[in-house]
Amino acid sequence: MAQTDLIIKNGRIIDPANNIDFTGSVAVSNGTIQAVGTDLNIQAARVFDATGCLITPGLIDCHVHCYEHATPLGINPDESCLSRGVTTVVDAGSSGESTFPGLKKFIAEKTPGGEIDSLNQANVEACVKCIEANRDMIVGVKVRLSETIANDGKMKKKPIGDRLRHQNELEYHLWFIIHYRLCLHSQMESRRRCVAQKTCAQTDTIFPDVLDASKRGVLFDVGHGQGSFSWKVVEICAKANFWPDIIGTDMHTGNNDGPVYDLPLVMSKFLHTGMPLVDIIKATTYTPARAIKWSNSIGSLTVGKTADITVLKIDEVDIDLEDSQSQLRKISKLIKPVAVWKAGRRFEITNPKHFPNLYARANNALEWHNIVIRDEIPPNELIPSCDLVEIPPV
Repeated sequence: MAQTDLIIKNGRIIDPANNIDFTGSVAVSNGTIQAVGTDLNIQAARVFDATGCLITPGLIDCHVHCYEHATPLGINPDESCLSRGVTTVVDAGSSGESTFPGLKKFIAEKTPGGEIDSLNQANVEACVKCIEANRDMIVGVKVRLSETIANDGKMKKKPIGDRLRHQNELEYHLWFIIHYRLCLHSQMESRRRCVAQKTCAQTDTIFPDVLDASKRGVLFDVGHGQGSFSWKVVEICAKANFWPDIIGTDMHTGNNDGPVYDLPLVMSKFLHTGMPLVDIIKATTYTPARAIKWSNSIGSLTVGKTADITVLKIDEVDIDLEDSQSQLRKISKLIKPVAVWKAGRRFEITNPKHFPNLYARANNALEWHNIVIRDEIPPNELIPSCDLVEIPPV
């Protein structure tokens, strides 16, 4: 009989990368996947019984801000991601070339990973050098052009984004992200997000160029954030069977205590709106791994690959769950993390500090008037009265 370090048994294994969906076991040895099957004849030093649970590749969140203490938005990735079942995160633009060494030393190396009011803060040549020196970590480039951090939107008209994109297309073929927000004056900007943008929502149907882009292979990420997930818009997309390719949280200090909470909570929102469970798992494992070109090591339970594994449970519930403007939907199923292993090492699972967080709901409800596609009843009429003071952790 073969020997191994760990067996996770009796769970429903969902591994979209390998078209696996059956009840069985996963064996782990020396931090890698040793075997996956329905009847493994292997003796293990440790056994985890996943009866009634899902066994999936380690969840991947392709949009977080985790440069803790160095940026106002930076969360602790161990507390808000790893302990919620997320084994890999992509930090979406918390550092530039001048601050990347700190992100690498204090965040990435610790956890096996400036804005743009003036162009002197955006040096294309220095950015390129930073990419060349860190190809093992850097999976893309992001330019944030929100009016609040881009000189009231004036930087949107500068060529910095085009120069970076052109260089990237010629040499690196990495992700390239341009972030817009509250942009009514540009047709291109108003169409860039179909699942969420605040005042950029212009219609109750999906733009044809969005559907065309999807057919061409363009991947659509959720990017929930503090202002970019709308129940109403997702329901419009659901009617058209238009689901996100990647489910990312855009988690930061302004939303990790609501409305985002964590990646499994965002996954629960799509489960509620009818997205097939297997597609939800694919959008948080295989597709993001392939998008960042790391599918050779993560995003699946392929034998020989890194043993990043998440165990999830779907609880029967009866709770109200909010979107970014605190519009509510009553959900009956909640995806929760039960256990997580990173490279074969198990980490503790935690729960959100405040859930549901009435303080965050009351604050975010104030943004309801700024969106075009919305519920008929203002959310503050549905939320219990709550003084706007911080709620202490439970």
